[in-house]
Amino acid sequence: MPAQFGFSDRGNRVDSINWAENAVAFSSADLAVAGAATTVLLGHDDGASGPWENPLTGSRGTITPLAAPYRDNGVECRDFLASYVRERAEAWMQGEACRNGAGRWEVRSQKPWRR
Repeated sequence: MPAQFGFSDRGNRVDSINWAENAVAFSSADLAVAGAATTVLLGHDDGASGPWENPLTGSRGTITPLAAPYRDNGVECRDFLASYVRERAEAWMQGEACRNGAGRWEVRSQKPWRR
């Protein structure tokens, strides 16, 4: 079952990301749900991909951890790739999540993925 959670990006609020080449706009609600799914998925040590879905907008996608976790200034981090599908539109974003002081994953950055 896809993850459906709320999310806050450490104060780096992103209201929307418009990617003209894909004609897709990620709403803040979709980014929140995808981000929450990312934090939950990275909490599992198996490195498997997982789905996310926002039933309020009909948007969905998959979160895929990339490579192994690494250290950045003493903090454990991991890169991920996220797909975004809404109606017929599809786009991808890449990001980085790191463990916070409580040991939970938080999305630190996200941007359009360039193939």
